[in-house]
Amino acid sequence: MFKAHQFKTFFTSSAECLWEPSKDKIQSSNLNQFIKAVNLKFNLNLSNFEELYQWSIGADNLKNVENFWSFLWDYTNIKSSIKGNTIAVNLTSFENVKWFPEAKLNFAENILRKKNNDTALVFKGENMVFRKLTWHELNQNVSKIQQFFLNNNIKSEDRIALFIPNIPEAIVFLLAASSIGAICTFCSPDFGVQGIVDRFSQVEPSVFIYSDYYLYNGKKISNIEKVNDSLNRLPSIKKIIEISYFSEQNSEFLLSKNLKENFRFYHSILNEYSSKEISFKQLPFNHPLYIMYSSGTTGIPKCIVHGAGGTLLQHLKEHQLHCDFKSGDKVFYYTTCGWMMWQWLVSSLASECTVLLYDGSPFYPSPDVLFEYIDKEQARFFGTSAKFIDSIRKINLIPKEKYSFQYLDTIGSTGSPLVAESFDYVYLNIKQNICLSSLSGGTDIISCFVLGNPIGKVYRGEIQSCGLGMKVEVFTDEGKKIYSDKGELVCSLPFPSQPIYFWNDKDNSKYKASYFNKYKNVWHHGDWMEINDHGGIIIYGRSDSTLNPGGVRIGTAEIYRQVEQFDEIMESLAVDQKWGNDSRIILFVKMKEGNILNDILIQDIKLKLKINCSPRHIPAKIIAVPDIPKTKSGKIVEIAVKNIVNKNEVKNKESMANPDSLRFFENINELTME
Repeated sequence: MFKAHQFKTFFTSSAECLWEPSKDKIQSSNLNQFIKAVNLKFNLNLSNFEELYQWSIGADNLKNVENFWSFLWDYTNIKSSIKGNTIAVNLTSFENVKWFPEAKLNFAENILRKKNNDTALVFKGENMVFRKLTWHELNQNVSKIQQFFLNNNIKSEDRIALFIPNIPEAIVFLLAASSIGAICTFCSPDFGVQGIVDRFSQVEPSVFIYSDYYLYNGKKISNIEKVNDSLNRLPSIKKIIEISYFSEQNSEFLLSKNLKENFRFYHSILNEYSSKEISFKQLPFNHPLYIMYSSGTTGIPKCIVHGAGGTLLQHLKEHQLHCDFKSGDKVFYYTTCGWMMWQWLVSSLASECTVLLYDGSPFYPSPDVLFEYIDKEQARFFGTSAKFIDSIRKINLIPKEKYSFQYLDTIGSTGSPLVAESFDYVYLNIKQNICLSSLSGGTDIISCFVLGNPIGKVYRGEIQSCGLGMKVEVFTDEGKKIYSDKGELVCSLPFPSQPIYFWNDKDNSKYKASYFNKYKNVWHHGDWMEINDHGGIIIYGRSDSTLNPGGVRIGTAEIYRQVEQFDEIMESLAVDQKWGNDSRIILFVKMKEGNILNDILIQDIKLKLKINCSPRHIPAKIIAVPDIPKTKSGKIVEIAVKNIVNKNEVKNKESMANPDSLRFFENINELTME
């Protein structure tokens, strides 16, 4: 039998603790109740998160991995016609593992748990649109769209392409599609035509759904021209549905004549059908739910297929145990439909939460617009990107002076490493009594490898914990497990939310090359990470963009943390430039308006990096640029700049939010000089 004392808590705290939960919070948490339930079910004596984690990854007995995921299924009350007795087949093989092979369930049935007049969705489109949808209305609309799909011969595994902003209708179509087993795939409206076609053409969708407009910076931006161009390059489309963004009045019809025959307005479909009981098709655990896309900054995006069961089970775990979501909680994540955090947010409906949606700029009409929204709507959870927190820190925004955040309990941050100074900023200027959960995982697993722990302490600059059931470790290049040192983030045991396959990858060669080329039967995620002496997790950036002067690997986040403490600098980007038989670090900085990069500031930056990091961290060149290239989800595109600096081709610029910024890095004379 498992004994808690068999696993010593070998971590001793040395970093600065910024927050710890009260005894009442610990006692009332879902995680504490889960530990008690596990102890009762399996005759254990687990007393804290670390002991639960070790049990969940089978540290004492591999069978406990199956026990964990099976009990999680029961504890979160997953709705299914069959669960089955087999939890995992080939548990130790990433390539051959099968989770819940006998199970039959439906994703949408698990999302639509409530049918009453409580609020399910709240939507705000900048300062122009505000509306709410009850659970009853959400069920009604899903029922009507499901009937439309069935009457138009849309079948299980047909692809539904959504070119759509973060509006309630996106969720309606997702749930209607998944109720019959169709697969959804998304692009947000800020994608250009080539970006849309690069993604959707690979999966040959039969239905194309779009919104006529979206909002950004107070502007109503039409999608019609991009939709026309895209549809003319997507011959597989059989049905086209337009959603009117601003009202139930249909927008002026501007689609090309050859596209009109298969066209419908969303509201005309709702008016055509009467609501009835939704039929939820019972499907295998690994039935495809989403086709997600890699960032596409190094070529045509990979089409990553995620299964309904793994997505649902993983999200329920993260929401209820790691984020402490409870029925009726209001949850907000600032995201677009093109970022996997949107799918993560939608799944919180399965925990009977109210989902807050926002479309538009996070800085319009003022930099505090998101804080006004979460305070007014009484959000319990607010999620955003590390770059957003860093941006409001740079402009000295102090939200707590204006808003009470009475209900706000947790702030989640992801997209890039959250630097220590941003931790300070949150606790000093937003709210002191709050769990700041830095998260990291990604599109590849539609979830997190490392994230928050509501019954654990928050240490400055650190992620709190590994995900339950996720055997996360740090490896050297040679595959040796290490502690308190930097190395590759790996997961050495399969988990239910790994991709079920890549689209059009019949021999799984692309899939294997993406995650299993470096280490045999070990998931290589591509993050440069450390688990320190007290269990805190620090991510230093992508391992493929680590710097390597003199053969010493340096994470770019180490440099950014120091450089971006200068008030004159808005943000920065560091790359390796091949130089002679070695490489050297080139640092690009975007200056705050009204500031210039002069020799004094350059010397101050170099000195700070030398003192706080090492002489190896000092850039050979520091160069000011007007803008820093980013992906649609706000991640800095280091690889593209590295390619330009080293005279290599940059592929698929369409995946970037600001591809024009790349021209600032071309033909810089300083890069040819010592």
